Amino acid sequence: MKMKKLGYGLLMSILMVISSCTDFVDPNIPYKTFDTALYLRTIRSAPTSLTFNFFELASSKFQLTIEAVDAEGGETLESVEIRVRHRRLIPGVGFEFRPAGTASDVNDVLVKTLSRADFQQAAENPNHPTTLYKRASFEVSAAEAIAAVGLTNATVEGGDTFEFRLVATDKFGREFGWDNRSADVAGGFFYDSPFLYNVNVVCPTDLGGTYQYESTAMQSIYGSCPGTITGEVTFTPVPNSTAYTVSDATFGFWECYGDTWGNGNVRLNDSCGILSFSGSDKYGASYTFNFISNNGAELRFSWVNSDNETGTVTLFANEGKPWPPTLQ
Repeated sequence: MKMKKLGYGLLMSILMVISSCTDFVDPNIPYKTFDTALYLRTIRSAPTSLTFNFFELASSKFQLTIEAVDAEGGETLESVEIRVRHRRLIPGVGFEFRPAGTASDVNDVLVKTLSRADFQQAAENPNHPTTLYKRASFEVSAAEAIAAVGLTNATVEGGDTFEFRLVATDKFGREFGWDNRSADVAGGFFYDSPFLYNVNVVCPTDLGGTYQYESTAMQSIYGSCPGTITGEVTFTPVPNSTAYTVSDATFGFWECYGDTWGNGNVRLNDSCGILSFSGSDKYGASYTFNFISNNGAELRFSWVNSDNETGTVTLFANEGKPWPPTLQ
């Protein structure tokens, strides 16, 4: 019995030694036959433009620099198609696409193609002396994108989006794009290869500041306010928006009552030049903006709140900074 136990223990020891030794033997896995892919890294440090200015469509562009990354230093790349479609959110309906399609069933059009020759090595590209891969810079004008999807400048609206998709083809005939990328490749900090870029039509706004005003025709259920009131109002930009908090949305009218604006939270919204009010005053009343005229020096409008108070305001532009002609 003792001999059997000893024999069993010796056998296990030998097996353990053999097992330990095999840890130092390369596993029989055919690494050299692994199938490697290709991706297009976004170079954020290079000149980039990912928006179209609604007010300057003629000079707007989608601009990008990309780097072809593969097992051969980018040498397997043959071409990159740049494709586009237009997206618009219809309130109460959903997204509308041109060409027609759905969020998952994409129907886009070719707007530009990059060939292998458009990608350069570092020695040939002095702007990128440290890269080990080939890079290419390209741009697609807003005019090219608009024409490609069958629109005109007049039919483009602020808030529209042009979806640009890149499709890379390698020398083996394989295609790589947004539909077969992995999450890491698309959004990973190192890879940064989404193959999809949403270029929004934006309406830059710069109305922040303090302005002189003149208020007239002020009335309410409590009576009218005779004559003219002058004063200052401040528009404070709301971060990450095209809205501004208004320091006094009655533009001095409450002075007739001996009241003050206090902690009211009314905002002036600039939606591609179309002005509106939102929010409410300290009593919970909401405000409506009614445009009258804009000659660059003077912006005239009337306001009315849900308490039936109203007034007409002339807002004077600051020196050297006329009101944008697009405001209405």
